[in-house]
Amino acid sequence: MRRLALAGFFVVACVVLAAAAREFTLPHAANAKTYPAHDDHPAEKVTIAIEPYDSAKKSEIFRVNWREHGYLPAYLIVSNEGDQPIALTAMHVEWVTAKRSKLQPATEDDLARRLSRVKRRGDEPPRVPLPLPRKGPDSGVGKDARQEIDNARFRAFAIEPHTTRAGFLFFDVENIQEPLAGAHVYITGVKDVSGQELMFFDISLEKYLETEPD
Repeated sequence: MRRLALAGFFVVACVVLAAAAREFTLPHAANAKTYPAHDDHPAEKVTIAIEPYDSAKKSEIFRVNWREHGYLPAYLIVSNEGDQPIALTAMHVEWVTAKRSKLQPATEDDLARRLSRVKRRGDEPPRVPLPLPRKGPDSGVGKDARQEIDNARFRAFAIEPHTTRAGFLFFDVENIQEPLAGAHVYITGVKDVSGQELMFFDISLEKYLETEPD
């Protein structure tokens, strides 16, 4: 009995440790200049980079299979090497594909609705949930998924001097065949301490693709 109890405890401990090991943690953010797909504004001392998490290997940091749900996670990194803070409260991010499809980052509600969709039988793609959730868009989303959304999303409203902030944006690419090739990410609304908007950022995703192995 003692051996069985110890064995049972060992199994439970392994399960708990495995679950804890898979808890989402933001990857370390280096200076935005070190990422292939970036736009550097030397005069303003601000650099913004985008790192798509489009491979199975990179996606291992997530517990949710975002690509299965039609979303492409993109790591947004903002580095402020100036002596004054910059404000991101009015920042607008737009992903424009080679075929001119314009994608906006998903909101938390968007992500929750997609995750809570009812799956149909067979090979048909999932559709809008029926019935709609009664307690808000995240009522059908598990605790782990909600925590991952909360911990992963880019949330910085300002960047302190000589500081880098990062987080994920999620783009709905469910109906996009080539979301990366020839695409650009345009970022506007970044402002200096006086409220003056910086020149827009234009990040080519081709720079990222050029560094990826075939």
